[in-house]
Amino acid sequence: MLTIDVEKANDVAVVHCGGRLVRGAEVSTLRNAVVSEKGTRIMVLDLSQLEFMDAGGLSALVSLHHWSRNHGIQLKLVNPSHFVLEMLTRTRLNRVFEISSLHDALKVLSDVDCYHAKYSGGYLGVPQALAAK
Repeated sequence: MLTIDVEKANDVAVVHCGGRLVRGAEVSTLRNAVVSEKGTRIMVLDLSQLEFMDAGGLSALVSLHHWSRNHGIQLKLVNPSHFVLEMLTRTRLNRVFEISSLHDALKVLSDVDCYHAKYSGGYLGVPQALAAK
């Protein structure tokens, strides 16, 4: 199962991903969470707690990369787990994505008020936290 926690500060959104990013509901959950933050300038995907990702997960990241570019949003991948970094490297997607450390990403968010939204993959068609906004 994929869990997602979104923090937003002004025009920067940080999407913390945990668990498994695999084809199906998890991919849809991530896409919904990212696309719902389309008013941001910078989208940071924190992949440090992502334990597993299949080809569907890689495809979702590529799709989000194209979506963000088409909407003028800078997409950054932060702290990918060892497994995820290995997959990105073997598929040469590490050359496509901007990958940085969590420390670098936190510099962007320092001294800014944030709000949080939590999502859980597999059962939310439209994230409930967004409906509450």
